[in-house]
Amino acid sequence: MSVVVVGAGLAGLTAATELAARGIEVTVLEARDRVGGRTHGIEVAPGQWADAGAAYLGARHTELKSLIARLGLATVPTTMEGRSRFSVGGGPQTVDGRFPPLNAIALGGLFEQLDEVTKAVRQDAPWLTADAERLDRLTAAEWIERQVPHPDARLFFPLFLGEMMAADPADVSVLHMAFYLCSGGGIRYLNAFQGGAQEERVDGGAHRLSELLAAKLGDRVLLGHPVRAVEQTGDRLRVHSDRGVHEGEAVVVALPPLLADTIEYRPGLPVPRSSQATGRGCAVKVQLVYPEPLWREHGLSGWSVSSDGPLLSTVDDSPPGGVGILTGFVTGSEARSFAALDGPSARQAVLDQTRRLFPQLPDPIGYHVTDWISDEYSRGCYAALFGPGDWLTAGPHLTTPHGGVHWAGTETSTEFFGLMEGAIRSGRRAAEEITGS
Repeated sequence: MSVVVVGAGLAGLTAATELAARGIEVTVLEARDRVGGRTHGIEVAPGQWADAGAAYLGARHTELKSLIARLGLATVPTTMEGRSRFSVGGGPQTVDGRFPPLNAIALGGLFEQLDEVTKAVRQDAPWLTADAERLDRLTAAEWIERQVPHPDARLFFPLFLGEMMAADPADVSVLHMAFYLCSGGGIRYLNAFQGGAQEERVDGGAHRLSELLAAKLGDRVLLGHPVRAVEQTGDRLRVHSDRGVHEGEAVVVALPPLLADTIEYRPGLPVPRSSQATGRGCAVKVQLVYPEPLWREHGLSGWSVSSDGPLLSTVDDSPPGGVGILTGFVTGSEARSFAALDGPSARQAVLDQTRRLFPQLPDPIGYHVTDWISDEYSRGCYAALFGPGDWLTAGPHLTTPHGGVHWAGTETSTEFFGLMEGAIRSGRRAAEEITGS
């Protein structure tokens, strides 16, 4: 048996590895000149790497942790020792812990309401959630307007949603917001460093996972092969890329929904993978490099949250004993505005904000920007944003094979949707569908 896998991110490479282990002939077609998909490493100093894409993991990410161990890799803790910096509705402030200097009762009420709607969703089938139709038509922006009157809660909500799922509240349905938070383990787990979903990083960068998987597959992974069409005739499938045609008895399309819909399917799909309401995950990552983590000398953790952008949050991603890396997240509507700036203007905006937030620091010695919104072969990050109506229309079909075409990718996983863990689980599921085991 032979299978063609489209996409060499974690989902596609996991599917290919599982299939190859069962003795199946596999070919992986990747449009980029690298593997890894929405994981991507940047060498910020000799032998020292920063995660420009997916980065964090926690104890509940069992498939990811198992893969790390099998590949002989290790993890490093996300350092959060020290005080935080906030600039929310006023000038920058230094506070203990990570709770913003806003009305605690108002924020507590916001999280109670988020907990309530999150616990009500059916994680395994969000479209079957009680009141799913109303929740899938209502945007998160409309929900906050109706449910939460306090200005501090309204100020904080888009910052929270941007950090959690790289979304502007106007871009996602309440059903998608609730499902995303539920799928990831709940608000407290997703939002936590110690004991949560952001507790660790892959030592040397998450991109190493895909590079090592691809190395094991060898010449079965073909780079620079963007796929344009998948044609089914009888029990054979022909995959047309820019550099040739590959045949197999099954195909795994391991791409984000918006990208999967750029492929021509013959016969056509009964339901598209996305709609006009489906958005790109609005994330731009900025890495500021220093000779060492200088903020620690001033009792700071490197963690900050700002309502005035462009960096809505920063975190210390420094490798142990190496350079200092302050990673900034530009998300939601702020990311779209930032991505539209020319390079010098964007850099100046980041440096001006960093000087306000961390006046003790010198200017960085390195500056790196990764714009996922504009990325041709990702079309957003962390994951696609399901807008009003998407779950009811596309949800029931996300994992349903189209003849010999099977689907993978973190957006097809109801467990840890949008995370590396979800991508790996989706790849295993696709391989099991094809092999029946």
